[in-house]
Amino acid sequence: MQVLCSDARIEVDVAGDGDAVVLIHGFPLSREIWQAQARALSQHMRVIALDLRGMGASTVTDGPYLMESLAGDVAAVLDTLAIEHASLVGHSLGGYVALAFARMYAERLDRLALVCSRIAADDSARAAHRHDLADDAVRTGSTQRIVREFRDAALSEKTRDDRPEIVEKFNKIAEKHDVHGLAAMLRGMALRDGAEDIAGDLLMPVLVVAGAQDTIVPAPEAEAAARAFPDGRLVVLPGTGHVPMLESPEALTACLLAWFSDG
Repeated sequence: MQVLCSDARIEVDVAGDGDAVVLIHGFPLSREIWQAQARALSQHMRVIALDLRGMGASTVTDGPYLMESLAGDVAAVLDTLAIEHASLVGHSLGGYVALAFARMYAERLDRLALVCSRIAADDSARAAHRHDLADDAVRTGSTQRIVREFRDAALSEKTRDDRPEIVEKFNKIAEKHDVHGLAAMLRGMALRDGAEDIAGDLLMPVLVVAGAQDTIVPAPEAEAAARAFPDGRLVVLPGTGHVPMLESPEALTACLLAWFSDG
């Protein structure tokens, strides 16, 4: 289904009944990444998987896509579905959006899961590189450099060497995107605020999932993030890089199911 959020149409999949959970994908991916988790969770919950604006099948609008605007899109989706409160599971970029939602709508948030994401803002070098990638993509009209850089950083070396089908699936999802949507998202990520100032005030259960082989958000950084929340919990998935939905789907699904069933 499509949900109209101000100037964008957001593509949404809804399945199951019960307490609501929103699955928010990372960059440069789409809601397609959550298929295994959505299928399992929808046996117990109402699962909403969406494409962020500018990505997947959602509308490409002018950017930059600030995390607060994306969080507003999530709220609009919930409003359209008449859902007052929900849990959020955000992967990487999706975690940034989930944290912005927590800042703006904490009263609507039951639980928060951050999968291979961070609570800190970009440092100056990382932000500058995002802007460079965005500028280059618009100038050349190509997303190839973005897809290549993020794929090679996100998938563990073992995955890239031994599991070509995972590399192919990552490429298939990432290469569908519009160049202007990816550029606007990169610029929005570069401009985001950190969440260290609100972490201590978020009293809901928070799950931080890390990949043991993740070089983008290393496990020690994820451990420190989990400690920043009063009710934070860390799970490290062995043999996994930055995209456990592809690299260790069964382990991630089991982790989420166990966490949601715990209280």
